[in-house]
Parts: sequence; C-alpha cells; structure tokens
Amino acid sequence: MKSIKKTILIGVAALALTACSAKDEESGTASATASSELEGSVLIDGSGTVYPLMAKLAENYMLDEQEGVSVEVSRAGTSAGFKKFLVKDGTDFNDASRTIKDEETQAAEDAGIDVKELKLALDGLTFVVNKDNDWVDQLTPEQLISIFTADGEVTKWSDLDPSWPDEEIKAMGPNENHGTYEFFYEKVLEEQDLKSSVNLQQDYSTLVSLVSDDKNGIAFFGFGYYAGNQEKLKAVPVDFGNGPVEPSLETIAEDGDYAAFTRPVFTYLNVGHAKEKPQVLDYAKYVLENANKMAGETGFAPIPEAESKENLDFLNSLGDK
Repeated sequence: MKSIKKTILIGVAALALTACSAKDEESGTASATASSELEGSVLIDGSGTVYPLMAKLAENYMLDEQEGVSVEVSRAGTSAGFKKFLVKDGTDFNDASRTIKDEETQAAEDAGIDVKELKLALDGLTFVVNKDNDWVDQLTPEQLISIFTADGEVTKWSDLDPSWPDEEIKAMGPNENHGTYEFFYEKVLEEQDLKSSVNLQQDYSTLVSLVSDDKNGIAFFGFGYYAGNQEKLKAVPVDFGNGPVEPSLETIAEDGDYAAFTRPVFTYLNVGHAKEKPQVLDYAKYVLENANKMAGETGFAPIPEAESKENLDFLNSLGDK
C-alpha cells in the first residue's frame, strides 16, 4: 500500500464456511458479528487524527470477523468529512477529533439524517520539535500561545529564553480541515488569530517530515502521530503550573495531569444507514466492542467501559426495531 494514499481498502478472500466453523470451535464461542456472513461496503471518512485507530479496527474486522465486507477508511479531515457525511447517500461514518458543530447538526436535520455520536478514545494534543533541538525541555501553555498567535511577540527561540538560539521559530500545524486545528484554535488559543507565518498542512505525515528536517521547527497534532514517529521527533513537556508533564498514555485523561490538552475523539454514525445496511450496524458494534482494546496500539488512551456500553446498548436496540 503506497504511503501517499489517503484511503485504505483492504480486500481479503472469503474463507470457506468450514474454516469459520473451525475457528469458532477453537475459541469456544462464536462472536455475535461472526455468527452470520455479511457482505457489502462500509464507508468512513473524516479525522486524520482518528484514522490510525479506525484503520486498525477496519483491518481487523475484515480479517477476523467479516471477510465479505469491505471497509473503506479515508481521512479528509473532520470538517471536510462532515461535508461528505451530511448529504444524501453520504458516508456511513464520520470520524471526528471534535464534537459536531451546531451548523453541522442543522445540516443533518435539513438532510433528514439521524446522527449518533459514538465516543471512541482520548487523545492528547502534542507539541513536537526536532530531535536535534537540545534547548527546549519544557514550555508553558502561555509560551506555546505566544509562538503561534499573531499578537504574540515571540518570533525567535531567544525571545523565550536569552540562552536559546537567535533563530526564527518555524511553527507548523494541521489546516482548517482538521478537528485538531479547531481544538487548538478554539480551546487553546481561544480564537486568537494565528501568525501568518504558521505553516498549515493537510497531511500529518507532511508535518512529521517538515519538523524532522528543520532544527527550528515546532508543530502540533494528536499524540498518535508522535507515538508513531518517536525516532524522528521529540515531544515537548508542558508545564500547566505544577511542573512539566509529558503526554503519554498514562497522563492523557480528562481528569489527569494532561487534562488541559486532552480531548475525546469520536465517530459519528448515520443511524438510517445502520438500520438499512446490516454490515454498517455490525461494524459499529465491533468498533465499540474493540476500540478500547486497540486504542493504546495507535496512540490513544481508553475511555471508561460504561461509556462504550451505553452506546453499544443503543446500537443493539436498533437491531430490535
């Protein structure tokens, strides 16, 4: 699979029924999703931050649960994804690194689309610098804000600390298509304008490359993209007032030490599609049953099981109607 592809489509040859039966006998029980053979497609777009988790779930579902279902996961970005989701015959799911906006909820109502928010995991907004940056060992939220905002007077590293290099800071981040940008702009910057020099990119892989190639670079994105590129980047510990905290699966929590930069991530389900297409409902159930198990593998912290169960109960009720 070429890295430049923004879409994965993993096709697996169907196994014989005897092989499926053998697998069930070995495990002792057959899962609800594996009890019947399904076919068709499931279309997912949206958040680039959520993409690694959803792609992993999709791959495992097609390999282990329903070989006849093709799950296609794309990553146009949260906002761009909602535009593909909130239309007639749109996508089945939209991954999002922020909650749905009022205007998007209105668009759903106008289009007659019943939308269900499904919370998947927790992510930590992470700031990264070049591996050769040996001067930044921590920053405060105020310093980060001054680096990125138009009103901030910081343009060089030495503006933050006279002992640091007299070199221009190359600030970067995801563009407006992404929920990560919106979270940063709305929650961290409190809607202050960014410096015109901030380099905004569509692809997270581009940001990883830019920072890894520039000793003076600093960028922000979800923790998962740092976790997958630790050999190229350094995470910046953030001092929220009680000493520096480095983002990790242990510190990322809505009530933890990194809470100020922690956010939930979601997928949004077209409920009508779930009622009409068994494979969509089946995949939605699989996601909720397995997201916590796979969260850590892709750089996310799990959510309380009670939250997953509440949404799973909702999905199970759809099958009763």
